[in-house]
Amino acid sequence: MGEWRNIQIEKDKVTVLKVHHPPVNSFNAQVVDELGQAVDELLMDDEVKVIIITGGGSRAFIAGADIPEIKAALEQPGGLKETAVRGQALFLKIEKAAKPVIAAINGFCLGGGMELAMSCHVRICSDQAKLGQPEINLGIIPGWGGTQRLARLANKGKAIELILTGDMITAQEAYRLGLVNAVVPHDTVLEEAQSLAEKIASKSSLPIAAALRAITEGLNVSIEEGLKIEAEEFGELESSDDAREGVGAFLEKRPPQFRDR
Repeated sequence: MGEWRNIQIEKDKVTVLKVHHPPVNSFNAQVVDELGQAVDELLMDDEVKVIIITGGGSRAFIAGADIPEIKAALEQPGGLKETAVRGQALFLKIEKAAKPVIAAINGFCLGGGMELAMSCHVRICSDQAKLGQPEINLGIIPGWGGTQRLARLANKGKAIELILTGDMITAQEAYRLGLVNAVVPHDTVLEEAQSLAEKIASKSSLPIAAALRAITEGLNVSIEEGLKIEAEEFGELESSDDAREGVGAFLEKRPPQFRDR
């Protein structure tokens, strides 16, 4: 694994990636670059089946962008767009990953942090967390996918309200809106995320990747096209050893022994 100043990795079948940039794990260019490098390495590592992304410390997941860097980008022609494109590419890579990525939201989840969490496949949230897209208060808008993913995960009207007011919401409200999968006691966020990740990691990686592709790609096309994608992914599994093992184990009333092939 690479070595980074702002990223900490606890590598295993379920790997924990911590963004550690005190005091509130804000995004600057170096943090974004290191996160991208770490994600690339973990996605290419066959020993890693599930990735959990969380924030270092107990105060914040990621509390937005580094404001001085935003100011610097404003002073360069095309600087804001370049910043947006870089962050969007990283978060799209996470969203389209063939391995499940779980966000363990352990505190303030704002701006780019909210956009990172929404690009993950599952979100487990501390009951003390606050979430939001406050960019409007700086005279800008979310630029790393917030205007797109928030409306898809919640609803258009609420997304417009949150983005145009910059208001923060509680974890409980985020759950009600469908932005997070579960709200758990603050001290158990990582433990709960790991428990879910271990359950997922016990399955074969082949249907996991197929399901993620079918869901992610299917959401961007018509239901008819989505069903075709599903059928293609379903059909591709017929040649896998794990499909035969899973069906055979069920019929023989024994636990399956998947080998990811």
